[in-house]
Amino acid sequence: MDIFDRYAPFIQDFIYENRWENLRAIQVAAGEAIFNTDQNVLLCASTASGKTEAAFFPILTLFSEDEPRSVGCIYVAPLKALINDQFLRLNDLCRDAQVPVWHWHGDVSASEKKRLMRKPSGILQITPESLEAL
Repeated sequence: MDIFDRYAPFIQDFIYENRWENLRAIQVAAGEAIFNTDQNVLLCASTASGKTEAAFFPILTLFSEDEPRSVGCIYVAPLKALINDQFLRLNDLCRDAQVPVWHWHGDVSASEKKRLMRKPSGILQITPESLEAL
């Protein structure tokens, strides 16, 4: 079974709907490591190389197989701007799977943060400073 076939159906649909012709090398390598080992994975590649999808396609597939009872993934990003950009992209990906995506940094409203604290779930994107403050 190749990595594409291992992905959850909603991810396969996302790939088809966005007219991807193939997965990038980092996406295949990340999927193989995440699905086939118990090792930690560190993804290193250039900007716009597909790292976000390389990490989240397998993570979301695992969510679909065993839904977390709280926040299932914490994504620590060094910049608010990066979180804001990826927040929109991840929401597009996660909408059909009904996986909430939360962002937490200095520009996020207190009411949004309270909503997460009342019902922790899905993916949390957070800056190192905000994580330290928690």
